[in-house]
Amino acid sequence: MSKETRKEEIIRVAAKLFKKKGFSAVTMRDLATKMGMKAASLYNHIDSKQAILQEIVIAIAEDFTSGMHIIIETKSNSIEKLEQIIALHVKIAIENADGLSALNSDWMHLESKLDYYLKLRQDYENNFRNIIENGIKQNEIKAVNPEVLMFSMLSTLRSLYLWIPKKEDINKANLLVNLNDILLRGVEN
Repeated sequence: MSKETRKEEIIRVAAKLFKKKGFSAVTMRDLATKMGMKAASLYNHIDSKQAILQEIVIAIAEDFTSGMHIIIETKSNSIEKLEQIIALHVKIAIENADGLSALNSDWMHLESKLDYYLKLRQDYENNFRNIIENGIKQNEIKAVNPEVLMFSMLSTLRSLYLWIPKKEDINKANLLVNLNDILLRGVEN
């Protein structure tokens, strides 16, 4: 594993601060203090707090987008694709819970990258919905409202970043089994 660059460290620490205090409440001075450096020195590595947020949110949104493209290109059936989407969310939540917090809570502050982010998000949700609709047509998924099903699944998956860090002994495989069972098969006995 390569050593973290100073810029990567700044972005990682900023993501933690954004999660703890919210993007609007964090100042460059707060970040510099947390980094043990002068605020002016941050600008040698990053242009602005806005640039940091863009780095965090856009990188994760692009990870979701590329993951979704891989999933939709597979020959898997709709249920298998939904299982892969769940796995994608778990993977990203485990690897970057702090960044996901910024994506979910602070995306509206993206300014110049907002339209790009919203396009990525809309495309992701359209692909998700299409998988569900196709599964309903193929009789793989119960005939339910695709919007409600997508909203229900995404609400759970988008909030994993809140729950995962509180579980020190998280077992990714067990989490996937449980999420697949609950989200795809329900809770009926």
